[in-house]
Amino acid sequence: MCTDGVNSDQFKSSIEQIDEAIALCRRWVHRAHHQAEDGSLPKTSDKLLAAQGLLDDIRALLEEAQELVERESADKASVQVV
Repeated sequence: MCTDGVNSDQFKSSIEQIDEAIALCRRWVHRAHHQAEDGSLPKTSDKLLAAQGLLDDIRALLEEAQELVERESADKASVQVV
């Protein structure tokens, strides 16, 4: 559906692609955290664990954004672009 010049389905897909990219980065950071932990680099490990937490927060915000796109698009369902 297109509302106010924005195709909400495509926009939602774009947010999903961003989330998938962040998920991949999170996996890499998670692996690096364990490598640092196993390699007796506790400060590096702690920083990577903190970064992993921030990436989790980003993914939660993106999930909220996707839900909002659905709700806001439904609210404007009566608007049609010809």
